[in-house]
Amino acid sequence: MKFLTKYFKWTAAAVAMTVAVSMTSCDDQPDEFKPTGGVPTISYIRPTLPEQADSLLTSATLESLICIVGDNLKSVHEIWFNDQKATLNTSYMTDHTIIVNVPSGIPGEVSNKIFFKTASDQVVEFPFNVVVPGPRLDEMSLEWSNPGEEVTIYGDFFVDDPNVPLTIIMPGDIAVPAENIKSIEKNNVTFVIPDAATEAGPIEVTTIYGDAKSGFHYRDSRGLLFEFDGVTGLIDQGWHAREIKEDEWSLSGKYVQLGNGTAIMSEDGGWDDSNFAFEYWCGSWDTPQNVTSGQGMALHNLVNFKDFANMSLKFEMCIPSSNPWSAGAMQICFEGYDKVTLSGNPIDGYDGTVMGANAKVFNGEDGMGTWGRALYRPWAKTGSFHTDDKWITVTIPVSSFMYDREGNATNTVPSKPGDFASLTMFVVGGGINGTECQPIIKIDNIRAVLN
Repeated sequence: MKFLTKYFKWTAAAVAMTVAVSMTSCDDQPDEFKPTGGVPTISYIRPTLPEQADSLLTSATLESLICIVGDNLKSVHEIWFNDQKATLNTSYMTDHTIIVNVPSGIPGEVSNKIFFKTASDQVVEFPFNVVVPGPRLDEMSLEWSNPGEEVTIYGDFFVDDPNVPLTIIMPGDIAVPAENIKSIEKNNVTFVIPDAATEAGPIEVTTIYGDAKSGFHYRDSRGLLFEFDGVTGLIDQGWHAREIKEDEWSLSGKYVQLGNGTAIMSEDGGWDDSNFAFEYWCGSWDTPQNVTSGQGMALHNLVNFKDFANMSLKFEMCIPSSNPWSAGAMQICFEGYDKVTLSGNPIDGYDGTVMGANAKVFNGEDGMGTWGRALYRPWAKTGSFHTDDKWITVTIPVSSFMYDREGNATNTVPSKPGDFASLTMFVVGGGINGTECQPIIKIDNIRAVLN
């Protein structure tokens, strides 16, 4: 093996694994690490959890934490799983145990062995199988992409084996041609959507190690709240009517825009609800209010929020490079009847507090400024943000709706489906200063879906 020839000068015979050796605790912590000479003896490998101490391991997945048991283990200078070097922490090494993570790298040469190398380049082998998981699909750069467009799927374990190439299947059983796959890295794969891929649904990726379907959907139509083309029939409703646009920037028809290109966002995210707020406050001017159908219906009557804790808010977004975003947090807030409705009139079947149109959540009045919302500010990492004149998909888990208006963690968060009646998206404040800007933020296909 080239790897062994290059890195190891001597190989000791593998020591046969035996369960007769007494189990040694992985809790031993030396006061001072002092390496020893000679070669190690490997007896067995086991899990690190005390309740699993009687179990023996012959294999483990990438990044798993394992406990190696034997003798003279302080003589170990390096550990290699196949051709991947592990990171050793002497705080977790004793004469009889080593706690170590299986490396995260995918082996190039598979020997199904662990190599224990000493400071004098002596090596002891031990049989052990590193299990590489099948692909994991976390997110897509643009879920609402069109045939012919280049997209990237992010995740892990995208392996393109020469003998078993990685494959991608779009909804409708449409295979992505090999020539459409532009790049494959462990954590992402980039490809061009085939012309025939017009159906919505999950995407499947297969590698030599297995296959997986995405939790996200291509051209996702699940849980649509606002798509601005009349499918759900809902548009903004509140104090400000945002312009609904359809032009050369359109992704899938009409969209809503925050900022007009001249409106200034101050460095502290100053209040400008005339340009940077999108409001949908459920209800009507009727008595009782209509919250069950048509414009004004409560969002939880349109989309099932029963499992809200395992849901995410998603939308497509485009920020032109000419008008980047560099200040103000997009505060995204779901609200129940007790926070805001259009008129404040009674609601059939609801006996709690009904609030009328107000901005108390964002003003921080009457204690409502502690109500949990998500703060989305992608510019905070780089100082400025735009999407390079392209649309991207933004995903914000409901579990992230845990901040107050100043960016502090709060325990007053959405806790029942009824808390998802209205929605406000307002670029304002957030507790972090940026730089003055004149951003344009285009938004489409606002939806709530299960993770």
